[in-house]
Amino acid sequence: MSDVAPAELPVTGYLSRFSGRPGDTLLVHVSLRDGGSYRAQLERIVSGDPNPDGPGLHIEDLSTFFDRTVPGRRQPIRSGSYGLVPAGPDRDASAPCTWTAVVWVARQGDTRAVLSEEDDDHAVVLSFGRAGATASMRWAGGRVDLAADVPIQRRRWYRIWLAADPRTGALTLGQRALDGGEPIIRRADDAGLALPAGGPVLFAAERAAEPARHFTGKIEAPAILDGHVADWLDPGRLPEDVTPLALWDFAQDIGGTGLIDTGPQERHGRAINLPTRGVVGAFWSGRETCFRHAPNDYAAIHFHDDDLDDCRWEPDFELTIPDLPSGAYALRLTCAGGEDRLPFYVLPRRDGPRAPIAFLASTFTYQAYANHARGNFDDRLRARAAAWGASPYNPDDFPVYGRSTYNRHADGSGIAFSSRLRPILTMRPDYLTFDDSKGSGLRHYPADTHLLAWLTAKDFPFDIVTDEDLDDEGPDLIRPYRTVLTGSHPEYHTPGTLDALAAYTGSGGRLVYLGGNGFYWRIARHPDMPGVIEIRRAEGGIRAWEAEPGEYHNAFDGALGGLWRRNRRPPQSLVGVGFSGQGLFEGTHYRRLPASYEAAHAWIFEGVEGETIGGYGLSGGGAAGFELDRADHDLGTPEDAVILAVSEDPPSSFVTVPEEMLTHVSTISGEEPEELKRGEIVYFETPSGGAVLSVGSITFCGSLWHAGAFQGQISRLLENVVRRFSRDEP
Repeated sequence: MSDVAPAELPVTGYLSRFSGRPGDTLLVHVSLRDGGSYRAQLERIVSGDPNPDGPGLHIEDLSTFFDRTVPGRRQPIRSGSYGLVPAGPDRDASAPCTWTAVVWVARQGDTRAVLSEEDDDHAVVLSFGRAGATASMRWAGGRVDLAADVPIQRRRWYRIWLAADPRTGALTLGQRALDGGEPIIRRADDAGLALPAGGPVLFAAERAAEPARHFTGKIEAPAILDGHVADWLDPGRLPEDVTPLALWDFAQDIGGTGLIDTGPQERHGRAINLPTRGVVGAFWSGRETCFRHAPNDYAAIHFHDDDLDDCRWEPDFELTIPDLPSGAYALRLTCAGGEDRLPFYVLPRRDGPRAPIAFLASTFTYQAYANHARGNFDDRLRARAAAWGASPYNPDDFPVYGRSTYNRHADGSGIAFSSRLRPILTMRPDYLTFDDSKGSGLRHYPADTHLLAWLTAKDFPFDIVTDEDLDDEGPDLIRPYRTVLTGSHPEYHTPGTLDALAAYTGSGGRLVYLGGNGFYWRIARHPDMPGVIEIRRAEGGIRAWEAEPGEYHNAFDGALGGLWRRNRRPPQSLVGVGFSGQGLFEGTHYRRLPASYEAAHAWIFEGVEGETIGGYGLSGGGAAGFELDRADHDLGTPEDAVILAVSEDPPSSFVTVPEEMLTHVSTISGEEPEELKRGEIVYFETPSGGAVLSVGSITFCGSLWHAGAFQGQISRLLENVVRRFSRDEP
C-alpha cells in the first residue's frame, strides 16, 4: 500500500439510487476534497456528446427547481475488504494461546495482516507475504516480532500459526505448506509477554478502529486455540488435543456477509467491503463445481486490498424529485476547484400519464463498466477532452473510486463486484472513452444520449425506465408501453430482466434492440445490498479475465455465472440476434437484402435511399461496428425472422468471438470464421401480435446524426419503426 495520498476530484459524489419518480427522495453523498462549500443545481441531460461536429452538449438548467449552496467536507474512502469480529473469545489472558489460519496468495506481495486481535493495551498480528509468515505482538511496555523469512510459492496453500505462553514467555511462529514440505519454525522468549483477551478480531487487516495493511489472498479456517501449538504435524487439520476458543467456518453463509464461529462462544462476525466468496478452498476436491453442493470445498474467502462495496459517505442533503417529466437529469456540483455531475433518471409518476415509448436505460451495464481503467487516457485523449470541453476526469487517474469488473485486483484476480454507491466517472454526460478518429468515442451512458437527443429532436414523447427498476418491479413496469427501446449496449442482465422483456414481447409488446453484444452476461444482485452486482466470467465469451476453475457460480445466488448463452438463454431467443464479431471502435455500413424490399417489410425502409446504409456516424464512423450481432436459428432466432440488412467489409481489427469457435479454423455453425464477423438487422413478429426489430450493432445510434442534423438513412429507418411501433395498432 502506497504512502502517497491518492488523487481525488475537487468535488464528487453519488446518489442513493440511479432513478426515482416524482416525490421520491434521493440521498446525495458528496465529498469536497479541500473543504469549503459547493453549489448543487438541477439539470436535464438532453445530449451528452461534446463533439463540435455532433449534436453537442445539450444540458438544460433547471436550477429554478433546485439550487442550493451546501457546506462541504472531505469524506474518505476506506477500500479493502476484511472480516470483523467485534469481540473475540473470552479467556484467561495469562494462559497459552495459538492464532492460526490457512492462507493462499496468487502474487508474492508485501507482508499484510491475515489475523489480528487487539484490546486497549495489547495486540497480536499474524501476517503473510513473499517472505512467509511474520508475527508482531505488542503490550504495555513491550513488543516482539518474529519472521519465517523463507520465500513462499504463489498459488500454494500454507498453514501459518503463532503460539504464545505468557507464563513462560515462549513464542512460536510456524509455517507449513499443506501439500508437503518441512515446517518452518521460529522461536523467541520474552518474560514480559502479555496477551489481549476479548477485544476485536480482524481477518485480512489489523487495527479495528481504522483497518490497515489489508491482505490480498485467500484465508480459510482462522482460529484462536486454547494452548500453545508448537508444531503442526498435519497442517490440514487441528491437533486432536487442542480446544478451539473460536473457529470461523467460512463455508457457512457464503451468499451473505456473516462469518460464523463454530466455537463454544459463537463469536460471529461479518465481512466488510464484500470480499469474494464462493471460491475454492484448500481442500477443494474438484468433484463439485458449485458451493451449494459441497460447501466445505468452498470454505475460503478471497480478500483484496481494493475491494469497495460502498463508500459509506454520510449524505449531505436529500433531493425530493420535483414533478418533472420522465427523462435524464443530473445534479451539477460546483466548487472553487472544479465541478462534477451526478446523473439520475426520473421515471413517470405511478399514476401516469405515460408516454407510448419507453427507453430502457442499461444501468446494470453502466455499473459493470463503472470506472473502467483502460490505460488509454494519453496526451491525445486529454487534449481532445480539453478542446471539446469534455470531462477531464478519467479512472486511469483516480483509482481511489474503485475499478470496474473489466479490471483486476492487485493479485491478478478479476474484479467480480461493482457498486453504484461510489463516484462513477464513466457515467457522466461528457465522458470520452476513446480517441475516436472518425467520431466522438462515446460509450454507455453518454452514448445512449444520442438516442435520447434524437427522440427529443423528432418530438417523440417518451419515458425512461431502468433495468434495475425492471428487475425490482417486473413486467408490470413496461407492460403499458406500446414500444420499448434499448440503448447501445444492454449487455448485463438478471433472470428478472430477461423474464420481463420476454413477457413483454410475448404479450404483444414491441421491442427495438438498438445495440450490439446485448443480453450477454448473467449477473446477480446481493440480497441485502441492492446497489451491488456480481459477475463471474466463466467459460466462453470475450473476457477481460477468467474465473478460476470451480468458481463459475455466483456467490450471491449460487447460479451458474458467465454467458446467458451458457445458461441456455442466448440473446437470439429474445431479440433474434446475438454476439458474433468484435473489433476496435470503428464501423462500416449495412447492405440491404431482398427481404427489405418485400411489401411486408418495405415500410421499415420507406424514404431510405441506397443499397448500402449507415456508412457514417459519430461512433467509429459507421452504423455497423465495434461489436456485431447476427441471427442464428440454432440459438433461438425465430424461424420466421427476416434478415433485412447485413454489415459488410469488417475492418481488419475484427475477430469472430470465441464462443462461436470449435477449433482455430472451425465454427459451431459450420460457417467460415470470416463470415461470422457480421451484424444483421432482423425483424420478427410474435404470435401475440408483438414485434422485435434488432439492429445488431453497438454503433448504430451514433449514426442517427448525419451532416449536421438528426437525419439520413439510419435516422429515417428508426423513425419509421418507432412511429409504427408506438401507434395503437402495428
